[in-house]
Amino acid sequence: MDPEVLFRFVDVAGVIAYGVIGASLARTLEYDIIGYLTLGILTALGGGMIRDSLLGIDFPVALTDPWYLAGAIGASAFAYLVPLDGPWARRGLTLADVLALGCWSATGAAKGITAGLAPIPSIFLGVITATAGGVMRDALVRQTPAIFGSNPLYATISIAAAGIMVVFQQHNMYQLGMGLAILLCLVFGLAARRFRWILPVRQMNLLADSRRILKREHKTNLRRRSRRKDAKRKDKRKGGK
Repeated sequence: MDPEVLFRFVDVAGVIAYGVIGASLARTLEYDIIGYLTLGILTALGGGMIRDSLLGIDFPVALTDPWYLAGAIGASAFAYLVPLDGPWARRGLTLADVLALGCWSATGAAKGITAGLAPIPSIFLGVITATAGGVMRDALVRQTPAIFGSNPLYATISIAAAGIMVVFQQHNMYQLGMGLAILLCLVFGLAARRFRWILPVRQMNLLADSRRILKREHKTNLRRRSRRKDAKRKDKRKGGK
């Protein structure tokens, strides 16, 4: 398959999936149809529009390709018309979420490499594409963005998927890289939610930690000096005898 066709197909599939996920939040918050459209479109297109703006593209693809905006509007309307509250619906949304995460992590990173960026900035673009829409959606409804901690791994998996895409694209294996990136997000995204894999949230204090280390070393040095003095005293006593 032509990489351009594959890119477009995967990207639009991600738009539709994220549109449904974003608009579903509007039902929980009891919004009207405008609320559904706003959350759905923002979630579906926000990350890609930021990506294209960072790349200096004159008009983001979401404004020039009719499939993107139509996909986001259609997904939002679907979420408005069809309740997605049952267990199977929630599982379907979870599956769509991790698949879309892989899609956009890969396509965002691929765009960076195609534009001539280095691997790290390209990975950054992949993560921005996959997560920025959700962050803006959460901020808009006054919720802490889910990627900020105490939730199953999400942005971390996106980083790994974008990294895989960068490595394989640099070796001219575009399709394989995209497939592996999506598969990685599918497997590890579902596992992270099933087993509650989260990053540690321990508060770091480098200054306090360094003071603790210095105090520990100081006490250790004092003990060593005391032992040496005791050993010298014993030697003197033995010599006097």
